[in-house]
Amino acid sequence: MLVPDFPFSYDDWLAHAAGLGSVPDAALGTEVAVVGAGMSGVVVAYELMRLGLRPMVYEAHQVGGRLRSVAMGEGGGVVADLGGMRFPVSARAFRHYTSLLGVETAPFPNPLSPATRSTVIDVGGQVHYATSLADLPPMYAEVARAWSDALGEVGLPALQRAIVERDTATIKAVWDPLVARFDELSFYGFIAASRAFASLPFAHRELFGQVGFGTGGWDTDFPHTILEILRVVATDADSEHERLVGGAQQVPVGLWHRPLEEGEGRHWPAGTSLASLHHGAPLPGVSALRRGDGPDGQVVVTDRWGTERAARAAVVTCQFWLLSASIDTQESLFDDDTWMAMDRSHYAQSSKTFVMVDRPFWHDVDPETGRQVFSTTLTDRMTRATYLLEDVDADGNPRLDAPALICLSYTWNDDALKWLSMDPPARVRRMLSSLAQTYPGVDVAGHVIGEPVTVSWESDPSFMGAFRGALPGHYRYQRRLFSHFLQDDAPPVRRGIFLAGDDISFTPGWVEGAVTTGLNAVWGVVRHLGGSSAADNPGPGDVFDDLAPVDLDAGTAGTAGTPG
Repeated sequence: MLVPDFPFSYDDWLAHAAGLGSVPDAALGTEVAVVGAGMSGVVVAYELMRLGLRPMVYEAHQVGGRLRSVAMGEGGGVVADLGGMRFPVSARAFRHYTSLLGVETAPFPNPLSPATRSTVIDVGGQVHYATSLADLPPMYAEVARAWSDALGEVGLPALQRAIVERDTATIKAVWDPLVARFDELSFYGFIAASRAFASLPFAHRELFGQVGFGTGGWDTDFPHTILEILRVVATDADSEHERLVGGAQQVPVGLWHRPLEEGEGRHWPAGTSLASLHHGAPLPGVSALRRGDGPDGQVVVTDRWGTERAARAAVVTCQFWLLSASIDTQESLFDDDTWMAMDRSHYAQSSKTFVMVDRPFWHDVDPETGRQVFSTTLTDRMTRATYLLEDVDADGNPRLDAPALICLSYTWNDDALKWLSMDPPARVRRMLSSLAQTYPGVDVAGHVIGEPVTVSWESDPSFMGAFRGALPGHYRYQRRLFSHFLQDDAPPVRRGIFLAGDDISFTPGWVEGAVTTGLNAVWGVVRHLGGSSAADNPGPGDVFDDLAPVDLDAGTAGTAGTPG
């Protein structure tokens, strides 16, 4: 996921033998507050610990954030990922940490992917069973071809090749003009204006919204800026997905407990871990942030029980709406432009519901049709997307006698809001009723065991939404937030507090953005404390001017136009 706005190779930076830099000896052991123990916060804390600093991690709920996994059943062998559950192979900075921890992966069963035995699409009352695109009516191939052609009209194939080759000059030459051209154009506006779709009836655009590309329908993303979608395609974020066997939460939890090895890092002895530095658990959630009154201008963090602690620097990784809504944040910590970017940004809603079943009954074959009785499902009904997750043996074969998992419904934005007022039993009843329209005669409920688990991220007070989704005209906001880790020109009152997390990144909703913005903040903290990157391993701030995102206020802005 070499993001074209700032194509810095974070995976190479992480893998370099020189490490992420160093701080002066006098700064060793310095306390740095980290707000939030999701993936971004844990990466920040882990790397600061390796650098010889003392992270003080605050968490309002549990280590993992939106990498939240729930073990279902008495044995706990079936794990539901309520947040991130599919991870692109291209997310190489995140994979640095999964490799470090030895996390096992398996292909994710997306619709029509090689890991999915069959897919059923139920749109407009027409049900189609498929094992490949060729099994679907010609209209589906026409939609897929139109989407590919629309991307070709704006040079996406050339951008993808440049990203694979890490040709940053070509990446910027192709991408930067698209930013100026499309910042104010929505996803739907792009589709409707493209030559490829303009020659087709409206029904093709409607079908594209319902079925989409890669992971499923995208019409709930139609209001977002097309730049968000072009990034997803360019970086292969929506293809070649894997799941983490045992659940995604094991990665931040694993880093929390991972001890330093002999000779790894500075200052702390071998065996030190984030858990040991925190006596086993993070500090309580944060209720207030302010600048201290002393001459050193430390950041003062107040936890939910009223205890104040001062730190030389702070990294805020929670969703930034919380800085206005539930954390009493001193306004002068951020300038007006940054507050505007945070307050005016848009958050997407997301809902998931899982049930455990006694066995992966979808392997059963209907003797009359020769087809699987149940499949991965895309539909225009309320469930929208249903995924089938099963345990496999050492050879990758499904364990047909073991409990399995159905994600009954995975929805976004308006579709997610339809479930918001329902409790878990009501959701499951409605979902089973919806699926019964697609699979008449299939007794899904008869296989359900245990209790369902569900989440609506917008109703969780620690999140208030699933992730930021940029609307047309929001590129300036994205650039301000992403660039916040650069503070050389900031007044002292605003230095030393850094924003991080996937909603600060150009790829919100993807854990890779959580990791990379966390690494940006690590670079910022090191510089703030008088340290630097190694000469032969420059960090993101060292090369920022060469790779910087487009500045639409610097005379390079264009006007939103139509593709081609």
